[in-house]
Amino acid sequence: MPSAPIWLFTGPELGQRKDTVEQYREKARKTFGQTDEYTFYAGETRIADVISLLQNASLFAAARFVVLRSAEQIKLKTDIELIASWAAETAKQKQTDDGAWLILESDEISVDKKLENIVPKENRIIFWEMFEDQKNRWVENLLKKQGFSADPDAVDTILDLVENNTEALRTECSRFSLCFEKNHRITTEDVEAVLTRSRQESAFTLFAALCGQEAAPERLSAALAILQYIRHSKESSSVQLIAGLTYCFRKLKVWHNLQKEGKTGDFDLKINGFAGKKMQSQYRSAARIWNLFETSACLALLSRTDMNIRKTGKSTEDTELQLMLYSLVVHKGRQTELHNR
Repeated sequence: MPSAPIWLFTGPELGQRKDTVEQYREKARKTFGQTDEYTFYAGETRIADVISLLQNASLFAAARFVVLRSAEQIKLKTDIELIASWAAETAKQKQTDDGAWLILESDEISVDKKLENIVPKENRIIFWEMFEDQKNRWVENLLKKQGFSADPDAVDTILDLVENNTEALRTECSRFSLCFEKNHRITTEDVEAVLTRSRQESAFTLFAALCGQEAAPERLSAALAILQYIRHSKESSSVQLIAGLTYCFRKLKVWHNLQKEGKTGDFDLKINGFAGKKMQSQYRSAARIWNLFETSACLALLSRTDMNIRKTGKSTEDTELQLMLYSLVVHKGRQTELHNR
């Protein structure tokens, strides 16, 4: 029996994962000709609607290509059964002029086991972050393709300033092409001048501010300043902001559990997404601020804030986000009388 046209791509290495999705998208186009292409987020879209779209042929395209992100949020038995039923039925059918492909994506290492078991083993890929000894070589090769060379210290500085995934590194390093002529040798001073001045604030830089080594008032002030910057940017989205912070606090929960189990060696840290020394230092600092119980409280607060914003709309968005940051820093995620207003 042929495999169901369903794939599961997980893990924190965004760049390689994105490239692989694009390879499958191109393969679907070559297989079917014209395709209708969709991207959804679990938690924002009903699974029943996604399956209905996959099942119903289009009048104008031979196939449907669907990417469903945040797959770790798919936990309801009815949703998993819908996906399983569609996958089983599709696997029985021979490929005709009509087809549908479903790619499940998650930044987490794994998803619900019942959901994972729907996907054939050969269709599951975990995209790990690069190991420490791979990152320098990858950045050097990237810069070489762009026509640059770089001092070893400059490469180390890039890795210190940029989030540890190839998507972020590729985006940030593209800025050098706007600033320097070909064959320029990039120095540490060049890196600091280009990347520091042009750094884009995000949920990840916001988390870095929240778990800095300063006292609580200073951390809160820095976090609120970054929030204001993000809210005034063109790509401001409370949904994505909360999703990014949720990812960081889930990772902090993994850190706590590794420490609890005594799995603190380089190998254990690397395979669980803590490859860089900068990242390890950041989560070590975060663990000193929020213990395991408080980390769970922070995750509950983030979920509660997301639901409140979805209920009340944009009118209370800024207030909810500011209150969320205040609670994360001052009350360490615990619910207070402010949440019962």
